[in-house]
Amino acid sequence: MALKAILFDLDDTLLWDERSVREAFHETCLIAAQETGVKPEDLEEAVRNEARNLYESYETFSFTKMIGINPFEGLWANFTGGDQPEFRQLEQLAPAYRKESWRRGLLKLGVDREDLAERLASQFGAERRSRPHVYEETLETLSHLQGKFKLLLLTNGCPALQQEKLNGVPELAPFFDEIIISGTFGKGKPDPSIFEHALSKLGVKPEESVMVGDKLTTDIRGALSAGIKSVWINRENKVNNESYVPDHQIKHLSELESIIAEFSISAS
Repeated sequence: MALKAILFDLDDTLLWDERSVREAFHETCLIAAQETGVKPEDLEEAVRNEARNLYESYETFSFTKMIGINPFEGLWANFTGGDQPEFRQLEQLAPAYRKESWRRGLLKLGVDREDLAERLASQFGAERRSRPHVYEETLETLSHLQGKFKLLLLTNGCPALQQEKLNGVPELAPFFDEIIISGTFGKGKPDPSIFEHALSKLGVKPEESVMVGDKLTTDIRGALSAGIKSVWINRENKVNNESYVPDHQIKHLSELESIIAEFSISAS
């Protein structure tokens, strides 16, 4: 059966979110280093650990895990979007969570400065928002595919935050026939229902589709469970320790065209 649709993940597939977060931490931690003498890399590690622990302690954790919102997104998200009551809880929690993560991180390094923690929390958000990095091949790859296939963006996260990421790279959204955000749908990848919803929006069958993403546990696992062919973009040569295997593995989005050609040959 011929390929009709390509589903794309957003973060670290099309947008280089990991780089954006890493640079935001670096610039913010430099401010603390200049004022207190702490090592930036030590503070980053401490804040990441404290943020993760604090995030998992909230009663909203099971919801954020289901939707696919990670602790570091919580360090700059406002959670203003989404209809579920949990988003209103997160909206209330967010300011204290951001400040407390930085306060605890500083405290781990022997710095007890609540005023500094508040400034760093605010600075991190500003730094992250100023860095909407996109992989150099993203727009070119999408332009080659547009018009030949139905394109759908399938991303986990808070609707307001994912929309903010898209607004940071305004050229991106027009490539897609549909954009589905887990926080709007109500469940996130790898739940098969969000993949089935995506296919129904495009009017295609699983065997007419392929999912492209960087995360084995969400993108690849979910696609396979929904009967959709999967392409794992593995830019950093990570080892697959999962029990399942993607149909294809690539290091660069430009390799997609050869995968698509192979798909067409196998279908003929």
